[in-house]
Amino acid sequence: MQVLIVEDEPLLAKQLKKILLELEPGATVTGMSYTVKETVKLLQQLPPPDLILMDIELADGQSFEVFQQVHVTSPVIFITAYDEFAIKAFKLNSIDYLLKPINTEELRTALQKFHHILQKSDIAGNIQALFSEMQKLQQQAQGYRERFLIKSGSKMISIDVGDIAYFISDNGLTFLHTQNQKYILDYTLDDLQNMLSPKQFFRANRKCILNSKSVVAIRPWFNQKLVVEVKPAMEEQVIVSREKAGLFKTWLGE
Repeated sequence: MQVLIVEDEPLLAKQLKKILLELEPGATVTGMSYTVKETVKLLQQLPPPDLILMDIELADGQSFEVFQQVHVTSPVIFITAYDEFAIKAFKLNSIDYLLKPINTEELRTALQKFHHILQKSDIAGNIQALFSEMQKLQQQAQGYRERFLIKSGSKMISIDVGDIAYFISDNGLTFLHTQNQKYILDYTLDDLQNMLSPKQFFRANRKCILNSKSVVAIRPWFNQKLVVEVKPAMEEQVIVSREKAGLFKTWLGE
């Protein structure tokens, strides 16, 4: 399988290539580009790749401009930090649409969709199905959450997302933590991950989502993992996996 990677951040491009080759050992990355201009040039010079992994926000514009300058027949998995582009992305040969930071399992699922669509030989039909699904999601969510209304005893209080240190999943319950209090939420972490801005919040592991403001320090752990020190402190250590470590440091501003 021949794959073209389009990503304007070199560190993330290398990380994406690494994850891709771990999931698809037989794949070959035929090119890596960082701008609209470079991508157009590669697509004009190289045979059409079997798949394109494409970030939407590039250094010199949006990747949608590529489709205006060259005829692209290859299926695309779009990658970005902003889900506002979802509908537009699904109109352009899209197999799937992933939000940063890239989750290995989500990319695995997207690649499985890619193989399934090829076997079915019904790319147009599957794209339309994905497009319809994203339309429903867009109707349900008009942007990232700015506040949560929380039940506290006999009253309800409104909490700004900027005041939230982190979310924790524990024994089947989800807790919202501020610097001084914790509250139970009626959402799972998977639900919350779609509601929160990826610029401000990061899914560190299966048990917690962190606000960047709550991160005090990080230090290396064994097997290239990271230990995260947060405020207020958690009872358990916050561990970021080796696969997510690079993206986590990039998210923090490396």
